[in-house]
Amino acid sequence: MHTVAVGILIRDHRVLLALRSADRRAHSARWALPGGHVEPGESEPEALRRELHEELGINVLDCDDEPASRLHLTPGAPDTELHLSTWRVRTWSGQPSNTRPDENDRLTWFSADELDQLLWAHPEHQQMLSDMLSQLTPGAT
Repeated sequence: MHTVAVGILIRDHRVLLALRSADRRAHSARWALPGGHVEPGESEPEALRRELHEELGINVLDCDDEPASRLHLTPGAPDTELHLSTWRVRTWSGQPSNTRPDENDRLTWFSADELDQLLWAHPEHQQMLSDMLSQLTPGAT
């Protein structure tokens, strides 16, 4: 079983997504929230901080105490069971950039009305993100 923690970064009523490289074994050329595998001995928030630093070059300053969602995925192939936790990152320092072009082809900020046009790695995230973005009040991020 693999455990993965991914982050929701929202700025100006848009959410940051990564287009996974076409060379990736899993979910190639699909849009996903940035993040990665939890290493032995790490908590999910620790892994999230490490992965977002490695993948986006940012430092997570504050994230929610509990994940916004949890998915348990069992695609069927041996050793492919996945626990995926999704965390709202409230504040960070640095400008997100694609520091791992071997993993992601690009990063893009999307508004709620653009999310249904994407090919998703985890389609379960689309509605959650649409709802989250639509609940933002003017001036909020």
